[in-house]
Amino acid sequence: MQAETPAIVPCDATELIQHAAALIFDVDGTLAETEELHRQAFNHAFTRDGLDWQWDRAAYKDLLRVTGGKERIRAYHARLGIAPPLPDLDIAELHRIKTAHYAELVETGCCPLRPGVTDLLIAAKARGQRLAIATTTSHGNIDALLSRALGPRWAANFDAIVAGDDVRRKKPAPDVYFEILGRLKLSASDCVAIEDSANGLIAASRANIPVLITRSMFFRDDDFSGARAVLDDLSGLNKKP
Repeated sequence: MQAETPAIVPCDATELIQHAAALIFDVDGTLAETEELHRQAFNHAFTRDGLDWQWDRAAYKDLLRVTGGKERIRAYHARLGIAPPLPDLDIAELHRIKTAHYAELVETGCCPLRPGVTDLLIAAKARGQRLAIATTTSHGNIDALLSRALGPRWAANFDAIVAGDDVRRKKPAPDVYFEILGRLKLSASDCVAIEDSANGLIAASRANIPVLITRSMFFRDDDFSGARAVLDDLSGLNKKP
């Protein structure tokens, strides 16, 4: 059994956050516990398409090691050993149905932002820090979540938003973070990446960006030994260090 990574004391995390010029947020699992809704939306898409696939939580947790929804579908089909591979158009259609249903689920209000997120965003803007999003999910999924949580003009608060399809390689490759740094015109040491998974930690670390981990439902047992701070959530990060 993997030993749990000890949490860094909150004052260290607070200092890390407050001294950064920019905070770069992952989305799924970091801003909100969205992965369970994604799982339900995938299963909805499979049923709609007449497939007998159903991903339970254990299967989905394993599939989350594959970053990207379309990539996840392709990987699952390959594991079934069914030839030939699913055509790209079929995968895209499954993903379209899934994304639409995910947006419907989010719109019900069942997926609020995680504790401390809203307060941290407000405090960061008040301190003059820049905000960015670096994620593997799609722009549509980001907008569905944050329009509901922060209002229709949420994007105006972020200086850069880079999604999975904006770069050639998804996490754990560092591409999304290199793109963010280029858009912000900041050095890696001026930023802090806020992530919830080992893949996210690896991606940001490969771009030399310090990482704060907020443990999430599906990834809380990942190896976070390379993170600068590991917390259960983002509450209490606005006190003076």
